[in-house]
Amino acid sequence: MADPPLLLAVPNVSEGRDLAAIRAIGAAFAPARLLDTHSDPDHGRTVFSLAARQGEIVDALHSGAREALARVDLRRGGGLHPHVGALDVAPVVFLAEDDRGAACAEALTAAALIGVDLDLPVFLYGDLAAAAGHRERAALRAGGPARLAERIASGELVPDHGPRRAHPGAGALLVTARPPLIAFNVDLAGADAAIARAIAAELRESAAGGLPGVRAIGLYLPARGRAQVSFNVHDHRAVPLAEIVGRVRARAEIAAAELVGLAPRAALDGFPADVPLRGFSPERHLIENALRSVA
Repeated sequence: MADPPLLLAVPNVSEGRDLAAIRAIGAAFAPARLLDTHSDPDHGRTVFSLAARQGEIVDALHSGAREALARVDLRRGGGLHPHVGALDVAPVVFLAEDDRGAACAEALTAAALIGVDLDLPVFLYGDLAAAAGHRERAALRAGGPARLAERIASGELVPDHGPRRAHPGAGALLVTARPPLIAFNVDLAGADAAIARAIAAELRESAAGGLPGVRAIGLYLPARGRAQVSFNVHDHRAVPLAEIVGRVRARAEIAAAELVGLAPRAALDGFPADVPLRGFSPERHLIENALRSVA
């Protein structure tokens, strides 16, 4: 009998500084294999890249969510990255269209289990969203955790699972199933966040002439003393990373770029050799190579 489909999960936790907490949360995602951990103190965020078979993802996300709720308290303040939860998002990722159903089943089951067992409101977003206003993460995150709590309390937003109130320290969780998405940051040589915000506004999909499937924000990173444009690229075949670099470079000098988590090899086709890709390891950050370590 064939093995169940191999899936990825990319839970994002709203903690980027506390290394002990980050290690404990990463370990709690067992039985999934932890392929990569990317932490950023300015963003106040850690992105865990996991791999597991269908039937294991649910337990991994459930146990990781429990540890995140124990370790991260949003009342202590957060980082620059938009967020509404201690465990902020938990997408389940399918690598082939034939595995979409398996990923959806794992995401839906994990959402229901976490909502009930951990008393945490869970919203389904993306292709799993049951309400039009839930489809985009930005719409749910608008105003941050405090505003989300108000919107739940007023009945404007109704969670798909869990209580109809925000968790006092952990906010809420957003869950979906999707194909690979590339999180990609471009650091500018200067420190002007206004330029970074202008570039983000020009390149995101919602702008006239923007790039399809691209989400972007501009911000200033105190730890690096630089401005940054932070991207989510929903379809690297439509928009290769090289095109994004070229569009940014036309507006500002680039100091470096970085992948946040994993990406398909094809996403880096034509990537300019003169742009440093900070911390990049082909064995760890290209999906095709990273999955060789998974039985």
